[in-house]
Amino acid sequence: MKWNLRLAAANRGIWKASELQRMLAEHGLTISAGKMSGLWSGSPASIKLDDLDVICVVLGCDVGELLIPEPSKVAHPCGEERDGPVAASAAAAAAIVPKRRDGRSLPPA
Repeated sequence: MKWNLRLAAANRGIWKASELQRMLAEHGLTISAGKMSGLWSGSPASIKLDDLDVICVVLGCDVGELLIPEPSKVAHPCGEERDGPVAASAAAAAAIVPKRRDGRSLPPA
């Protein structure tokens, strides 16, 4: 996922992190300067869903404008291409190898 807060804010005329921080505080979300810096300039490792709701209200945007999917960055096993979730679950099911209940391995096929 690509974090797009800065561009979303700029599209609404908000050019400084401190300005957005003040607006968030007006809506009940107090963010420290360090956390605001991370949200503004980087890609946060995590964000609370409640905080995301407040950011969306303040900016008047949807979550899809803040979080942009980047499926090309996801590594596929063995370089395979997947057609979607159905193909992925079918491939995962095919890769399951049964095991004995006593923990010992099965004889070769």
